[in-house]
Amino acid sequence: MRRLLSLLLLLPLGSWAQSTLSKVWVPDLGNGTYKNPVLYADYSDPDVVRVGEDYYLTSSSFNAAPGLQILHSRDLVNWTIIGAAFTEQLPKARYSEPQHGNGVWAPAIRYHRKEFYIYYPDPDLGIFVTKAKNPAGPWSTPVCIKEAKGWIDPCPLWDEDGRAYLVHGFAGSRAGIKTILAVSPMAPDGLSLTGPDALVFDGHQGHPTLEGPKFYKRRGYYYIFAPAGGVPTGWQLVLRSKNVYGPYEERIVMDQGKTPINGPHQGAWVDTNAGEDWFLHFQDQGPYGRVVHLQPMQWKNDWPVIGEDPDGDGKGQPVLTYRKPRVKAKAQPPATPLTSDEFSSNQLGLQWQWHANPQDYWAYLNGPQGYLRLYAMPLAEGYKNLWQQPNLLLQKLPAEVFTVTTKLRFDSRLDGEKVGLVMMGLDYAYLSLTNQGGKLQLSQSTCLNADKSTAETTTPAVEVPAAQAKQPLYLRVAVKAGAKCQFSYSLDGQTFQPLGPEFQAREGKWIGAKVGLFATRPGKFNDSGSADIDWFRVE
Repeated sequence: MRRLLSLLLLLPLGSWAQSTLSKVWVPDLGNGTYKNPVLYADYSDPDVVRVGEDYYLTSSSFNAAPGLQILHSRDLVNWTIIGAAFTEQLPKARYSEPQHGNGVWAPAIRYHRKEFYIYYPDPDLGIFVTKAKNPAGPWSTPVCIKEAKGWIDPCPLWDEDGRAYLVHGFAGSRAGIKTILAVSPMAPDGLSLTGPDALVFDGHQGHPTLEGPKFYKRRGYYYIFAPAGGVPTGWQLVLRSKNVYGPYEERIVMDQGKTPINGPHQGAWVDTNAGEDWFLHFQDQGPYGRVVHLQPMQWKNDWPVIGEDPDGDGKGQPVLTYRKPRVKAKAQPPATPLTSDEFSSNQLGLQWQWHANPQDYWAYLNGPQGYLRLYAMPLAEGYKNLWQQPNLLLQKLPAEVFTVTTKLRFDSRLDGEKVGLVMMGLDYAYLSLTNQGGKLQLSQSTCLNADKSTAETTTPAVEVPAAQAKQPLYLRVAVKAGAKCQFSYSLDGQTFQPLGPEFQAREGKWIGAKVGLFATRPGKFNDSGSADIDWFRVE
């Protein structure tokens, strides 16, 4: 039984049946065109590789588990989640507690000799690599190929002569310097570095906060695509040289221009099997996270031009809508990453991530009966607020405007146990059911500057009628433009009563806000109450 629970809890890799499209954002307009963003969710620092007719995308996952989610598409517009590179982040003990802003930073995904490789940095530990023959998994246990503090954003390049290289940046918060890029020689198998680092570009003159490099080769030129200027406001820089170690020429190939798309940078150049070039990048939208846009790309005089270039100066700007990429493949029907979950399978939807490495006794999935059981876990040692709590089950925000409703039944055993629907970030709020003196009470709690260990404030409680206490209850959060959230509840699933003031969602540490569920209790005891979650719907 323990092994079964472990397998269920750790969200096993593999495909997850896509039953319906998102009800809140579909980028495919159905007429041969698409709208940006193609992924209206926090897939920060995206990288993409094409293998035949298929495209695979991964992104930063920081302290969330499973980490390094893998997405698949046939046309660069319609994406689904197919797996994750790991279910627990290493070292396991370190990441058994929330490590906000740490963990997996900007990764690179590549395909070499019939294997997929993901290189990713842990800014405190070094550069890691994991491999797989199937991008949906299983992936190999990550191997550290360079122990280093402050090495970030690695990307490999296998050259035509059999040699291999790794480009990377530096995190000023760890290394004490940033805005420089370096290249290291790498073993042909990609599993070790074979020589010293060589500094290849210094961006301090004109390109502050240079980071996130991606390595390519085309027509004899080595190219490094690297964003600069800072996440909310920056631009896409491209460097080129005939020698892998430089000197490198530089050119800004995309910025915001006259568009509303701020900071268009950090992403991936990918071609199609029909001979077109495209670029995927993120845009920082504050509480919504770093959402992913798709831009057309052309080559002029061996320099890329990304987006549209209305004045012909070689520096593009983002498109809001555009024709879909031309590909030599059967047309892909509209598809979107999962959001809602009916909990009718023996595995959670692949959209879910825990706040830290999970334990096998946090939850139980009863697929045949269609519910997820969350057990009320003790509050973290020295508890101040949910920023410290590992057993938060969360997912990315899926659009600018949406509503989340969950149906649940609370079987509490101990005083102080609670189950909640939470909008989590540096500021957070949740609507919860709490056992107070054997009676169930509804209230909204809010915490501002949670990372500063501030305490929650809670609205006056509304008592659930005794006759309703064993019946299903419905918790809801409605998100308006600007990530303004209103919580409400219902006893019958039809009429919802607002509870608490409107809450302004806020991003987390390097991530967008997340929405999800939790169950806690104030102290340790030899048993636990639980909440049965019938469904979680995003509409």
